[in-house]
Amino acid sequence: MTGLDAMPAGTMSGIPQVLLAHHLKQLKLPTVLREYDKVARECARDGVDHPRYLLRLIELELIDRERRTVERRIGAARFPAVKSFDTFEFTAIPSLNKMLVLELARCEYILRRENIIALGNSGTGKTHVALALGLAACQKGFTVTFTTAASLVNQLMEARDDRRLLKLQRDLQAVKLLIIDELGYVPLSRTGAELLFETFSQRYERGATIITSNLPFEDWTSVLGSERLTGALLDRLTHHVSILTMNGDSYRLKQSAGRRRAPADQNQAPSEIVDPDTGEITTS
Repeated sequence: MTGLDAMPAGTMSGIPQVLLAHHLKQLKLPTVLREYDKVARECARDGVDHPRYLLRLIELELIDRERRTVERRIGAARFPAVKSFDTFEFTAIPSLNKMLVLELARCEYILRRENIIALGNSGTGKTHVALALGLAACQKGFTVTFTTAASLVNQLMEARDDRRLLKLQRDLQAVKLLIIDELGYVPLSRTGAELLFETFSQRYERGATIITSNLPFEDWTSVLGSERLTGALLDRLTHHVSILTMNGDSYRLKQSAGRRRAPADQNQAPSEIVDPDTGEITTS
């Protein structure tokens, strides 16, 4: 008598489900494990044959696997927030070429290893656009890294001091899309500027880069500290580039002005203001 023959009859009915759960976990098919019984009942009800039953299960697994993969890319990108163009108010920034932005969201510039530079004063949605383009890249299957210029320079300098600079540079060179936010907000030391320049040089025609800056190109010397370095950097960045002009009134200034006007306008119907960076709607 085998071990299975000696088992009580009531125990035998649960063995296939236990073994199936074990095998599906070993094969790393969590969606099939979660959905197979429900889909089986639906297929039995609808008269669906076995191949179509399996097709439904495998499609669910593939869809869920792609969703998890995108979520991992988004997590690895280290976005400060997840933003999309669904919440971006294009009408608030008339200088921005909406058609160009939506074309860039198709991510073909990444395949061509081209750059994007978003220029404009503070509060006009440059970070939101960069984040939305980064999200689109993750959804298209590209690796993305997001950082501010000041944070990146700090990482490079710390890595140099710890003798990890080559590894960090290799990691930055390997990522398909590097997003550097807020170039121009903090002046850089000579060493920091040189390390940043080296990062851009290593990515030149090897990977796509998005940069946001509150300064026009002619003022970048005040951040990098050297006309020679600035010229060489711009020569590389603008060789294959799409420039997004994002000049306009700052949302934050509009919001502040709206609060100051509030006592005089209490009898008027409130108006809505959309923050280009956060997509949040407030009334003034």
